[in-house]
This record gives sequence, structure tokens and C-alpha cells, in this order.
Amino acid sequence: MNTTATAEKPLVELRDAGKRYGNIIALRDVSLKVASGEVMCVLGDNGAGKSTLIKIIAGLHQNTEGTYLVDGEAVRFSSPRDALNRGIATVYQDLAIAPLMPVWRNFFLGSEITKGWGPFRRMDVDFMKKTAKQELLDMGIDLRDVDQPIGTLSGGERQCVAIARAVYFGAKVLILDEPTAALGVKQSGVVLRYIVQARDRGLGVIFISHNPHHAYPVGDRFLLLKRGQSIGYHEKSEITLEELTGLMAGGAELEQLVHELRQAGTDTDTVRVIRDEIEDDSSAGVGHVPVTESVQTLPPEERT
Repeated sequence: MNTTATAEKPLVELRDAGKRYGNIIALRDVSLKVASGEVMCVLGDNGAGKSTLIKIIAGLHQNTEGTYLVDGEAVRFSSPRDALNRGIATVYQDLAIAPLMPVWRNFFLGSEITKGWGPFRRMDVDFMKKTAKQELLDMGIDLRDVDQPIGTLSGGERQCVAIARAVYFGAKVLILDEPTAALGVKQSGVVLRYIVQARDRGLGVIFISHNPHHAYPVGDRFLLLKRGQSIGYHEKSEITLEELTGLMAGGAELEQLVHELRQAGTDTDTVRVIRDEIEDDSSAGVGHVPVTESVQTLPPEERT
């Protein structure tokens, strides 16, 4: 745990935040904080409320309950531009890149550097190429040619270009929306390394994920969401990877699933396979689930 970071005033903090859409409660009583040089991991399955949380912090939506603070000051952003002006940058899963454009053009997309004046103003291509290459090199990406289309890079490298871009343009807080969701093991490792580098450069990182095995190695704090509510808020010293995974997987629910399949007369071999897979995954937090004698011995045609 980064003890220096926790002693500082949080860059971003939510206190009992909630969001309603009419009569629908999308988020309720959620609190978190992230300081400089710290990674705050938000974990949850689909529908847990992670997207709503991102939209509130990024300024796309406003919380209808609770308080949102930036540098200790209560804020109500009216647009993502307001959040960006306060140093809060969001890297969404789809990255919002132009695949056929060169890497350097994507790096400065929407914020192109120009030189000259009046009718003689033009893009400073040399500066943008050199800057993009150097910034990526500082993040550990050594591209031979920043003129190559960004679509030719791997998924992990594209994520890292987006991270380096946010750092260059002055982000103090970086929100990463499931950056490893569509990546393989090796590319996920690449992205996690860049998250650590961003943290070491003094940024506060909010890492949204549904995979505790990706979040735990880099995280300092962990917020678990389920159906729009917090089911746990832990510092790294307070929870192990196995405990975190067990909370995410819902060990009791998996055990109940095996029981219901058995009661429904599911083929014994199928139940046994499911049971064995769950038992082999020690992190699921499910103990031995015995298959009853009646299900083991009765032929299929006599089962009810």
C-alpha cells in the first residue's frame, strides 16, 4: 500500500454518491477516494454500476445524491470538458481512435499543435512526431515509426498510447474503463505495467475492471459493486486476492447453482464436471459439494 498517497488530500472523492434515472436507482451510497500516486480499483460484473460511476466522475452525468469532491472542493461538472479542465481524463474501452491515422495524429487528435500565423498557420508535424515518440518511449513503448497507422498496433499498445496521451495533456486523475477486458494474458500484462508507470509518475488512477486477478497486483484500494451498491471497500492490507476473488465470484451462489442443477435432474456427469471445476478453482471459495447417493446410483430413466 502506498502510505504516502493515503496521507495526502484525495484528488477525487465520492461520499455516499447515488444516481437516479426517474424511479430507477442506478447507483446508491457509493464512496471512494484516490490520491496522487495511487490506484483505486472498482470491481463488479456487468450491471454492477461501474459505467454509471465512470460517467459521474468523468462529468458526463451528475450525481443526484451525495457529494463529489475534487482536491477537497465540492463540484458539479456540466460536461466531460469541465472534468478534463480539472485534470480528470477518461480512457474508454473503445479508445475513440482513428485506426487508419498515424500514431502521432491520434496522439494529438483534437489538440493539434500549429506554427505560423494567419493564413500561413499549419500543423507542426515535426514537433508532434518527436513529442509522441518521446512520450511513448517514456511510458515504455519504443515505436520505430510513429507514422504507422495506430490500427496496426496491438490492443495493449493502443491502450498505452491513450494513457500516454492523457498524461502528456496534464491529467492528474486517469480513469481506465476495463482496459484489459478484450486483451489476452500477455497484452493485459503490458497494460498493467503502464498503469503502474502512471501511478509512479504521480497520477491517481481509477481502474475499472471485472477481473480481480488484473486489479489486485496493481491496486492500492478496492471498491466492489453489485447492482449499484457497494458490497465492500478495502485497502490492500485488509484483503487477499483469494478473498477478493471469492467476493467477486459469489462462492455461495456457485454452490447453490450446483445444488439446483442436481435437483433439476441434470446428468450426473455434468454435475460432477461443474462441481470439480469449482473445487479446482480454490479462489472461488466453494468447499466440497457432494453428489447425493440417489443421483449417483439411479439410472437416467428413473431420475425425477
